[in-house]
Amino acid sequence: MRLALTVLMLLAMAVPGLAQQQTMTIGYLGEQRKAALPLGPLDEDVSDDGLQGARLGIADDDSTGRFLGQHFRLQERILKPGEAPAGAIKDFAGAGISFVVADLGADRLLQASAAPGAERMTLFNSRAPDDRLRQEDCRSNVLHTIPSRAMLADGLAQYLVWKRWQHWFLLVGPHPEDQAMAAAFRRAATRFGAEISTEQTWTFRPANGRADTGHVTLQTEIPAATQVGDYDVLVVADEADEFGAYLEGRTALPRIIVGRQGLVATGWSPVNEEWGARQLQDRFRRQAGRWMLPSDYAAWLAMRSIGEAATRLHGLDPVAIGKYLRSDDLLLAGFKGQGLSFRPWDGQMRQPILIAGSRLLVSSSPQPGFLHQRTPLDTLGIDREESECKF
Repeated sequence: MRLALTVLMLLAMAVPGLAQQQTMTIGYLGEQRKAALPLGPLDEDVSDDGLQGARLGIADDDSTGRFLGQHFRLQERILKPGEAPAGAIKDFAGAGISFVVADLGADRLLQASAAPGAERMTLFNSRAPDDRLRQEDCRSNVLHTIPSRAMLADGLAQYLVWKRWQHWFLLVGPHPEDQAMAAAFRRAATRFGAEISTEQTWTFRPANGRADTGHVTLQTEIPAATQVGDYDVLVVADEADEFGAYLEGRTALPRIIVGRQGLVATGWSPVNEEWGARQLQDRFRRQAGRWMLPSDYAAWLAMRSIGEAATRLHGLDPVAIGKYLRSDDLLLAGFKGQGLSFRPWDGQMRQPILIAGSRLLVSSSPQPGFLHQRTPLDTLGIDREESECKF
């Protein structure tokens, strides 16, 4: 790190006019969300996920950029329930903002990308994993730093197949998001040679597991709800985290649970300390007073992508930065062991998928032996040849 800072200082002195102060303002567009009820006593009540990642990213950009005379500011806007994003986009455009971290659900993200003024911006999707945003609903002014559901499912499937755990019991929640995740798991199973032996919809409504007798009901009812044929792993599609945590230790067969609970496929996890990630985790925890979540990491990636481009280009021209972000020249260090870049066919950031346990990192996909003509990272998610995205 000391050597890198010295090089930047020498570069700033060597290039005429480089150290003159330049300022770039980056927008953050979030939305108020109803807090999820904690399932257990160790669950944190988090209301600022995503925003804290953007704040750390802008601080990192500003720290790196100061040696090149670059200054970065963050302009924050939080949408109220039911508020359309068009007004925020208009305000950002009026302030001359060209890059916006869009911490929004899929529908609001599409509204933001179509709002007047957004055609001159690049929006970074740091929240919505929906595959349709990378397929039929892709937009040329949107880049994605949050992994898609297809990427998460593929990363998990590669690990399960590598372990030869190829017979799955797929348990699907009742919500549209659960159905979408289940579709990604089905695709991944077909793609990598696994078999969904049994699929079942979760309909049981357990009593509160933290109540005095809640565990008794769970211990009785969950074995009955999971009494199916044999399988290697229980794959759970429960994005809302409503029931998956109740399953561990209570299923009819002694099998591991994977998906959103148990062994988790994720873009980021607090347990990741490899590839220098410990320093990122520590800095985030000092700032936010909590662990870094996947939405925080995705927002941080968006900020750092812009900062990295500005450093490499020695300037803050938004047109040049936008082109650099979409080029093969970008290779962002993301503390996951490989350089990260954006796919030109759908704007998705290539990145490893972490396979995380509750206390330690278990693995990282792509797994050994899963090869690709461009990069093994393109074995995760929607490849160019199967893409329906038409910019």
